[in-house]
Amino acid sequence: MARTTTRIALVTCREVLETGYDRDLPALAGALAHAGAEAVVAVWDDPDVDWAGFDLVLIRSTWDYSWRAAEFVAWAERCGAAAPLANPAAVVRWNTDKRYLGDLAAAGVPVVDTRYLAPGDEADPVAGVLAGLPADREFVIKPTSGAGARYAARYLPGDHGTAVRHLERMHAEGLTAMVQPYVRSIDTAGERALLFVGGRFLHAIRKGAVLASGTAYDEDKVPHPDLRTWQPTPAELAVAEKALAAVPGSPELLYARVDLVDGDDGQPRVMELELVEPNFFLFLHPDSAAAVAEAAVRAAR
Repeated sequence: MARTTTRIALVTCREVLETGYDRDLPALAGALAHAGAEAVVAVWDDPDVDWAGFDLVLIRSTWDYSWRAAEFVAWAERCGAAAPLANPAAVVRWNTDKRYLGDLAAAGVPVVDTRYLAPGDEADPVAGVLAGLPADREFVIKPTSGAGARYAARYLPGDHGTAVRHLERMHAEGLTAMVQPYVRSIDTAGERALLFVGGRFLHAIRKGAVLASGTAYDEDKVPHPDLRTWQPTPAELAVAEKALAAVPGSPELLYARVDLVDGDDGQPRVMELELVEPNFFLFLHPDSAAAVAEAAVRAAR
């Protein structure tokens, strides 16, 4: 018998399911039910889930993926072959590696200056960390596959020894490092996150600085401190839209989040482009849950 109710999987990870840390999940599940769909919360690496039984698989809080990026991408490709996946597996593959910032820069999108150091790239790790950095500028090291500020740290100009040990630890684990000048405006203007659903701007939030000098790279951080709603400027919207237009292949994106900071020139630059599992911050914008649900139901049908 043909199924009459639209079934949508809201995909999370075991830790989130156990802790309830994802505040979007209940709001989105309720909005989907109100829109006439059946929402099923499922864990991405649960071998008992039949992904083919869904009209749409919607990736939400798979926040452990960065520890197992290759495994997660392989799951996305299998899942996408069984059911419609949002966002598509090709987007997941591209966006789980933050070297995509180089692709955006090549397309003319203003991004935070970034260099990459893969294991074995540098015979002299000190030179690798310092190359191209202003001598008086704080800097940041973090992995190209990361979430929640995992393995990220902010260093003073003289913290070379600690920074190199950080780099060596990541390389020992097979991780490619990103090295960026610290964007000083974050301490005053914060980061702004612009959410898009179905290609249209939905809402925005602002958050405070995540990284503080002296906090070790392997300490837990608060990934979204000092959250508040935000009204983006025309310049911020323009940069966000330019970033989305530069995604390879121009795929249809059900959702996207563009994280922006101000460069030294005061103009917005892309810090991250979140196309895999971004927090929607629906608790700050409760009216947006219905719009997300309606877009998901349309995609499923």
